[in-house]
Amino acid sequence: MTDGQLMRGFPPKPGEQVTLENFENFPYLRWGFLNMRRLLPTANVSREPSNACALEHAPRDLDSIRFESSDGSAMTVAQLVEDGYTDGFIVLIDGRIAIEQYFNDLRPDQPHLLQSVTKSFAGSLAGILVERGVLDPDAPVVDIIPEIAGSAYGDATLRHVLDMTVGIEFREDYEDPTSEVGILTAAIGWLPRVDFETPDGLRHFLSTLKPAGDHGAKFHYVSANTELLGWVLERVSGLSFAELLGREIWQPMGAECDAYITLDRLGAPVACGGLCVTLRDLARFGQLHLQGGAVDGRQIVPHSWIEDTLTRGDNEAWRRGEFVKQWPKGSYRNQWWISGDDHGVYAGFGIHGQVVYVDPAAGVVIAKQSTHPLAWDEKRFSDLLCGFRAIGREFTS
Repeated sequence: MTDGQLMRGFPPKPGEQVTLENFENFPYLRWGFLNMRRLLPTANVSREPSNACALEHAPRDLDSIRFESSDGSAMTVAQLVEDGYTDGFIVLIDGRIAIEQYFNDLRPDQPHLLQSVTKSFAGSLAGILVERGVLDPDAPVVDIIPEIAGSAYGDATLRHVLDMTVGIEFREDYEDPTSEVGILTAAIGWLPRVDFETPDGLRHFLSTLKPAGDHGAKFHYVSANTELLGWVLERVSGLSFAELLGREIWQPMGAECDAYITLDRLGAPVACGGLCVTLRDLARFGQLHLQGGAVDGRQIVPHSWIEDTLTRGDNEAWRRGEFVKQWPKGSYRNQWWISGDDHGVYAGFGIHGQVVYVDPAAGVVIAKQSTHPLAWDEKRFSDLLCGFRAIGREFTS
């Protein structure tokens, strides 16, 4: 069966149907990630058409850039894109489109699931509310969401949540449906509930999580943390996540298209991974951060928050975590991955190959939307970092 056979016909043939049971499995995800709105309840993130910010084109030959892959073999950017189950690939250099490519029926105006790149949007919204004095990163989360008092979050601060240093019993194992992230997936409605013990809804699920270890001791990547952050953002702002994102970032940023986010059956946003945006608008979000949070002289994400993100990550906590191999000098701060390298690279990453990548030293932003067969493919992820690094080196003045 080829990807183009999925969901064709009225109705589609049984083996070609994309459903809640299979949309995160290959090859069904190749259709599912482009059509989440046809599978799940969603909320629209509205653009402001009169404020759309055009991206100029300044084509460059990136395809032929050569680099050493993670296993030492020679590779080109064109091979990286071809081998990476790429749906969309765009590179901005000094804010202009150097290359823009689409595959797998993705269109420039079609939103694509971001998976955990969504977390970086939540982190940036938090920064806006922190600057306004609505949020205090050092305050206990239970002061805002008392419903989680008996859970692992009962004595955690918002800073622990933002930086993924909550001491919590949580396995982020995408292949095990009985792991905590597997139960979360069912609670948010991305899988059918298999029994009555599965928490009914995202917020119920968060209240069931148990502590393990000390808060702040180590980086422990937990998608539930961002789900709690999404709840915090809605509670303190009085707006839904979609409305808040539209008003504070999407419209002032000059997004070209509407976005949307999936919801659980009770309307809670899937802030850890449910945002769906077009490729160009994902690049615009990266460019916004490259420009210090401002567009056309208007400050959108506080510059002080971006500086905090880039300079105040805890490398000691990071080194006790799971991703030190990729970025030994790295950290995780405010829902962004910080490389600690000489270019000051930082990024948002999502499973199955979603990326927004910011290289301040080179003036480069890269966005890639993908449908890797595996949720976590270490070889492809490591090759991606090698290739993106090579692009940044190529255009560093």
